[in-house]
Amino acid sequence: MARKMKGAVLPGNSTVEFREYDVPQPGHGEVLIKMKSSTICGSDIRAIYHEHLGKGPEGYQGVIAGHEPCGQIVDEGPGLRRFKKGDRVIVYHISGCGVCNDCRRGYMISCTSAEHRKAYGWQRDGGMAEYLIAEEKDLVLLPDSLSYTDGAQVACGFGTVYEGLEKIGVSGNDRVLVTGLGPVGLAALMLAKAMGATTTIGIDVIPERLEIAKSLGLADHVLTAGPDNVRQVMEITEGQGCEKTVDCSANDKARLTCIQAARKWGKICFIGEGGKVEFQPSPDIIHDQKTIYGSWVTNIWRMEELVERIVRWGIHPEDLVTHRFSLEEADSAYELMAGGKCGKVAVVFDEEVK
Repeated sequence: MARKMKGAVLPGNSTVEFREYDVPQPGHGEVLIKMKSSTICGSDIRAIYHEHLGKGPEGYQGVIAGHEPCGQIVDEGPGLRRFKKGDRVIVYHISGCGVCNDCRRGYMISCTSAEHRKAYGWQRDGGMAEYLIAEEKDLVLLPDSLSYTDGAQVACGFGTVYEGLEKIGVSGNDRVLVTGLGPVGLAALMLAKAMGATTTIGIDVIPERLEIAKSLGLADHVLTAGPDNVRQVMEITEGQGCEKTVDCSANDKARLTCIQAARKWGKICFIGEGGKVEFQPSPDIIHDQKTIYGSWVTNIWRMEELVERIVRWGIHPEDLVTHRFSLEEADSAYELMAGGKCGKVAVVFDEEVK
């Protein structure tokens, strides 16, 4: 095994900086993972790549980037209880204290310990390097039937979407609207279909994203974002609206579309980070008995459940990847992702190079 490795750091000025590091050694309860695929999340672009928006312990700490890592264990620290050398693993992207109420529920994303909560790629080294140290408690086993690039997306995007769809109870009874067809929105369409949605509608302003949703068969109807979207959705649904709507854009107009295009007694889920929304509570929500849910990431047991169901449903998150880059090309990968005219972008290693 090499003693040195290259890692990508995001200085916050829309560039990527490469640095050389010692290959780390796993401590008690830790493993060393050989990276195979590390996908780029929209939050990397929004809060790190362009500028460092987070502050204090929640902010980016200048570590190796990448919070959607997937790879194979190549070395073990002492004290492991479940995982071992050779296992293919997904990394839950936040390492929590393990003992606060949220961690005990599996929601390390909401860990309340300022000292011990550290997200991979934000406050501790992430997956944009050849090797990664991870704590055993943060791992989910990757089945042989899924690729490492399938697994990398489970680590954040698909897990985040699955949590939201479970909260609003998507099933075969539903027509589902998704606004914002970046990788998270595309994942929402893919999972909604797998969970039984009878009709899926996708809205975005970028033609390339609409084409991906259409060409992959994820959306039965695609609409260009605009002032007529609510009317268009109503026409598609015989004037009823959609039982379930999901915003992945954080755009105020798209969020309002999700509210107003939801059917009476409908459920609306906001997943996209940031932004705002204005609506009239009585006509838009109260009188039609609608409910708005907020959903942030997921818990580790649900992520493990999702992996099992992805296999059962026969779907592959990897299908959303439109571009693959080597680690040496990470600057181009982030630049492309920031432009938005693509699906999911992955930095890949070894057998994932295609």
